[in-house]
Amino acid sequence: MKTDKDAFGHALYDYYTNQGGYIILERNDRLIGGALGLSVYFTEYKDWPESNKQAMKYVSGRVLDIGCGAGRHILYLQEKGFDVLGIDSSAMTVKTCLSRGVKNIKQLSINQIDCTLGKFNTILMLGNNFGLFGDFKKAKRLLKKFHEITFDNAKIIVESKDPHKSQLPEHTEYLKSNIQKNRMPGQMRIRGRYKRYQTDWYDYLLVSKNEMQKIIDGSGWEIEKFIDSEDLYIVILKKVISAD
Repeated sequence: MKTDKDAFGHALYDYYTNQGGYIILERNDRLIGGALGLSVYFTEYKDWPESNKQAMKYVSGRVLDIGCGAGRHILYLQEKGFDVLGIDSSAMTVKTCLSRGVKNIKQLSINQIDCTLGKFNTILMLGNNFGLFGDFKKAKRLLKKFHEITFDNAKIIVESKDPHKSQLPEHTEYLKSNIQKNRMPGQMRIRGRYKRYQTDWYDYLLVSKNEMQKIIDGSGWEIEKFIDSEDLYIVILKKVISAD
């Protein structure tokens, strides 16, 4: 990612170094959200939502943290003795993580994951990171890829948000527009802005539990458990082993 595109990474590093830091999200229907604070990316375990604390109970073995942000989950798991690899597409995010004590991190996007990373027992996609799948077909393809790079006992711990719960007209109209375009209702086309930095447009996927089930079907994974919270929900996926 070019430095002028790394809005999130620069915002995260500025927040970490007490130079401000926020992110503004713009949707392709010209909706612009308010400035989002970044303090959540630096929270310690004691301040995490109860759903995230419960999710940690399902972590085992070697861990891959996708879209690891400022490394809050990695730092906790490192302290517990886990072997954790974090990946993020942002160079400045990687810099922030290394400054905070993350031991093992690579600058990679979710699309660049392959067998050269080795095999994992747990894949983490917390922080609403189901959105990184982008769209239905890409989610299916990546879940099959995750099947290839994980051990037989593997789990994926992933967080999402149900886009259908909002009753705001600007959101319900957007969902309807997506359906008319043969896109998933919660397939948001967005970009991030911070100071002079601006990301490219990208798809970010929000799904209901039923929509997630349709994506999971036939992917080599199955839903083990839902962990609900006030706004988001976490899903524990377990690997399906073929009898062949």
